[in-house]
Amino acid sequence: MMKQSISETDRILSLDVVRGFALLGILLVNILSFGAISAMAFNPSLGFSLPSDIWIWGAVELTAEGAMRALFSMLFGAGVLLFLDRGEGRGKLHFKRTFWLLIFGLINGYILMWSGDILSTYALAGFVLYFLRDKSPRGLTILSAVLFACLCAYSAALNFGLEFLRNAASHNTEAAADWAEFYDMFAPSEAVIKTELAQRTGSFSALVSWSAAAYTSVLLEIIPMLLFWDALVFMCIGMALYRYRVLQGAHSDRFYLFTALAGFGIGLSVNAYEIYQMIASDFDILASFAYFKPTYQLGRLGVALGWIGLLILAMRRFGIGQRLAAVGRMALTNYLMQSLICLFIFTGIGFGLLGTLHRTELYLVVILIWAFQLWLSPWWLARYRYGSAEWLWRALTYGTARNVPRRGKRSSNPASDGKSICFSPSLGPWQLA
Repeated sequence: MMKQSISETDRILSLDVVRGFALLGILLVNILSFGAISAMAFNPSLGFSLPSDIWIWGAVELTAEGAMRALFSMLFGAGVLLFLDRGEGRGKLHFKRTFWLLIFGLINGYILMWSGDILSTYALAGFVLYFLRDKSPRGLTILSAVLFACLCAYSAALNFGLEFLRNAASHNTEAAADWAEFYDMFAPSEAVIKTELAQRTGSFSALVSWSAAAYTSVLLEIIPMLLFWDALVFMCIGMALYRYRVLQGAHSDRFYLFTALAGFGIGLSVNAYEIYQMIASDFDILASFAYFKPTYQLGRLGVALGWIGLLILAMRRFGIGQRLAAVGRMALTNYLMQSLICLFIFTGIGFGLLGTLHRTELYLVVILIWAFQLWLSPWWLARYRYGSAEWLWRALTYGTARNVPRRGKRSSNPASDGKSICFSPSLGPWQLA
């Protein structure tokens, strides 16, 4: 017999599970920027040294690249609605907590020196989401479809424009200079690579200088051009899914099975086609650079929806996800922790392993970080109600610094303590449950 719905506790748990999965999954993509030269995130061919490297790249490209960020954005959009739906007078608190999220992002970018930080982008998009709070499910769906179509068209236009620029470079001096500047970012010279490695693994001042310049470029160029719109579109999709109670797990097993099959069917097919194009073109820049592929957005949306369907089914049928839920409840803490851990592993502040590990070896680091966070998160939540960063965010927003420990007998499964979390007024976009 098909199970028609799940309890309110499990519905909240489903949000935590998906968010925890996305938090761990995004490290599969970020590890390249943490542990290798920055161009490797755009140019896969720079990181194929071992026979296993290309297979691992293909697996991540097929199942995680873009999709984990899409899941993250969807859950953030859902979390904004969850926060704003809880009572009157939430507008001021929403803007206050979003402002502090922006500050966390700036800290992550400038102090923890993670130039790939996404918190600033989420905060900027989060300010806009307040004005969409009263839209109906149908209205959010229509808006999401229109914005998604625009995002796909934008990727196609960028691809067309860069192809035009490349062709013009053969007979136009100005176009040739512009194309060379863009291409050097994708395929840097040996001198540029050596300089980056020296700065990131050298003195503290050199690392600060390189990281500050890289993150400032992200803030002033990449976010306005690409990341803000990317995040906003998928946040709107998440808001629509929340209004239709998809993310809460309120539908039948048949519904989530269809979501998983249809999502993976479309998403994996598109991603596999893109992988084929990259390999067939010998990793041509326009075939390899994610945002410039016309089909990129469709593939990542499909895979993200596939993961939502599969995770909720697995949670309901097999009871998996308790540790993932704990990771999800501490998403902000764990996200910042990943930056801090990788700062000490790869830069000159710590072991200075940047550029010394093959792609395959970088994913061994990922597995170790996963294991640590899957252990730490339930351990911490058995003792405290919030993660440390969530506590600080809450204190800054609400003006209280009290981190309430659990009382009485500790739950052997703290991540599933949904009812004590569900109605807490202190939780918001990152802590959905």
